[in-house]
Amino acid sequence: MGKRKGGSRAGTRRLFRKHPRTKGKISLTKFFTAFKVGDKTILSAEPAVQKNLYHRRFHSRPGVVTGKRGNCYEVQIKDGNQKKLIIVHPVHLRRLQ
Repeated sequence: MGKRKGGSRAGTRRLFRKHPRTKGKISLTKFFTAFKVGDKTILSAEPAVQKNLYHRRFHSRPGVVTGKRGNCYEVQIKDGNQKKLIIVHPVHLRRLQ
């Protein structure tokens, strides 16, 4: 039996790709964005940062910030009928207006 090929981002080359005009370093304001408990957010992956990146299944899902854990935030999303808790870096979160 062979070993599994690929890592945590296997098969996401097209999904987590940046538009050519937006490539390069990310802004510090995006990196240090603060969220409060109860803020509504959208999971939006930042391909330049692989730390604390969620599973590709949850890409562009809306969620609610339920707490903070270190530098990251706990976001509760709905996956089918289940509520799931995801720990995400603020770089991968976008405010929902």
